[in-house]
Amino acid sequence: MWVRGAAIRPVPPYAVVPRDVLERIEEELADGGAEQKPDLDEAFRRFEATQPALSQRAARVLGDPLDETALALGYFLTIAVWMAFERAFGARLEEVTEDALSAAEASIVLEEELRAAHVGEPLELEDVIGIEQPGVVGFVNDHVEAALEPNESAPRDVDVDDVHQVYRSVLLLTVALSHAVTPASGSRTREMLA
Repeated sequence: MWVRGAAIRPVPPYAVVPRDVLERIEEELADGGAEQKPDLDEAFRRFEATQPALSQRAARVLGDPLDETALALGYFLTIAVWMAFERAFGARLEEVTEDALSAAEASIVLEEELRAAHVGEPLELEDVIGIEQPGVVGFVNDHVEAALEPNESAPRDVDVDDVHQVYRSVLLLTVALSHAVTPASGSRTREMLA
């Protein structure tokens, strides 16, 4: 679905990540415990090797002094979202170049400006991205909400600004990866209406 006035390009149907892919990755990461660490380390190495521009951007965000909860959330969501694209699309997922990453970031900035200029419209940035990648944005939102939710057994003071910085970084990752997926042979790309 294309949202009128949106600056973010629509995601082709062949590049939409199913939510169940993310849920399986979450289960694998949760079930592994200490013995899963080498697999997670290997996933980060693959991320750095196959997506250097994205991994460098993520490293800059996660390298900032962040709240402990925001940092853990950022690492988890970054690797889970990338793994979901990798698992869902395999060889059809191309490398996101610096230019493509800059274009994705510019579209997010422009989208935020459009949304700020039209405060009467009900959609926010994450809504626009959520229309295009509902499984990914739903998964990310669930984890952000859980991180911000007060916990009686272990009360914590989470820095909301740090969580927002991580959230925006994961939305950028999602937009950039969405447009790095090539069509499967024989699939039809969505035609744009003028």
